[in-house]
Amino acid sequence: MAGSTTKKAVVQRFEKEALWGYLNPFSFLQLTGVELLSAEGNLVVVPYADVKTVSFVREFESTSETGRRVFHTRPKMEGLWVRLQFRDADVMEGILPNNLLQLESQGFTVIPPDPYSNNQRVFIPRTALRAVEVLGVVGSPLKKKGKPAPKEQIGLFEE
Repeated sequence: MAGSTTKKAVVQRFEKEALWGYLNPFSFLQLTGVELLSAEGNLVVVPYADVKTVSFVREFESTSETGRRVFHTRPKMEGLWVRLQFRDADVMEGILPNNLLQLESQGFTVIPPDPYSNNQRVFIPRTALRAVEVLGVVGSPLKKKGKPAPKEQIGLFEE
């Protein structure tokens, strides 16, 4: 793991216990899996087929995912509002960046619905998903045409 910038992360796995550790947000996605530095100092590569989610977390103490997994109302944050259906029929919603060049080839990094939960961002490998559905585009860059000035409006300073 090159570099010294590491973030706290939890790797949720299918039918296995979660792994807690640190990862470099710029190089954790390897060809064979997710690279995680455990709390004991061991470097582990978790195969993508085993990974359900990789959550960038605020604190390790929070042992359960207490945050919401779906939006209750239309989100205000700019981006693509998506619904992710996992292989095990679990469902999660999130916000993807509206710039498709920012998508990773191995999966999707979303911002979860609950801004106050322990999870800041969540990476989901493509192999963990059954379906990805776009629910809406929030904050579209399309400019709305302004209303033209009414013709009956008089011009005070025009000649």
